[in-house]
Amino acid sequence: MEQIKVVQIGLGPLGQKIPKYIAEREGIQLVGAVDVNPSFQGLDLGTHCGLEPMNIAIKSSLAECLKTVKADAVILTTVSTMDKITPQVEEIVGFGLPIVSTCEELIYPWDTSPALAARIDTAAKNAKVAVLGTGVNPGYLMDALPAFLTAVCQQVESVRVSRFQNAAFRRIPFQKKIGAGLNLEEFESLKKKGTLRHVGLTESIHLIANTMGWKLSKTEDIITPVIAEKEIKTDAMVIPAGFAAGVQQIGRGWVEGNEKITLHFKAAVGEPESYDRVEIQGEPNIVSTIKDGVNGDIATCAIVLNALKQILKVSPGLRTMADMPLTAFFR
Repeated sequence: MEQIKVVQIGLGPLGQKIPKYIAEREGIQLVGAVDVNPSFQGLDLGTHCGLEPMNIAIKSSLAECLKTVKADAVILTTVSTMDKITPQVEEIVGFGLPIVSTCEELIYPWDTSPALAARIDTAAKNAKVAVLGTGVNPGYLMDALPAFLTAVCQQVESVRVSRFQNAAFRRIPFQKKIGAGLNLEEFESLKKKGTLRHVGLTESIHLIANTMGWKLSKTEDIITPVIAEKEIKTDAMVIPAGFAAGVQQIGRGWVEGNEKITLHFKAAVGEPESYDRVEIQGEPNIVSTIKDGVNGDIATCAIVLNALKQILKVSPGLRTMADMPLTAFFR
């Protein structure tokens, strides 16, 4: 297989990790990098990412990057919401390049942001390329994986997915993202602003429902703090007793008054057990547990890279993981 030539757009914490994983692959070649941050522009990508120099200068725009290189696809790791990602996607597909993005709301926006989803779908079809939102969660553990596990079921009554994580082993930005160390007033304030949440839970519910052929009558997404019962000390912070150690988020989807989908996300510093579990009530019943859970940073980088081969094969338009050919590791 010829190498897939990619441009990396967005060089925040996640975008800085992806070049390291690309360097370990034989089937992918990184040919360009873009970030709108002026302080990044002109820097060597490898040096910026804490690696050996790569002789790839970070550019201010994709147009500037494509003046000197040719690419097969773009990896887009910039924002989490549909309103911000849509103009970025429209610009990129205008160059005739397919996209694999880590934008959480992009994994299944047809019900939550139908107008923006239609804009992206139309732009991609006009450019004859595909656009995919994916990641470890959303994009895999709490939506694509449970949907695939139902492939051996004759009947499915309900799907429940639990992702519990001890955030003490995650990077500091993630700990802050889940509210660790905040007092409860601060937690509630950020929750109301919409900045303290696991983005994409409702989209995961809709992806599962669409795959099952279920027409949801309503959904809910409930966010509460995980409260420290005693003082917690880490290398990065001290969390007093009574403060938030993390976040708990429960999403539910109903069909005609019956709770068919339950997604339980809990990430907190000091959480006693980490695991990912899928429970399917049906014929047959299925319970699948990944002990210790899946490392989010590694897995997100990996699934983005592994989806590159498939994004070149799938039909044009806005696609979801349910539309993709079987996505698996490739060297």
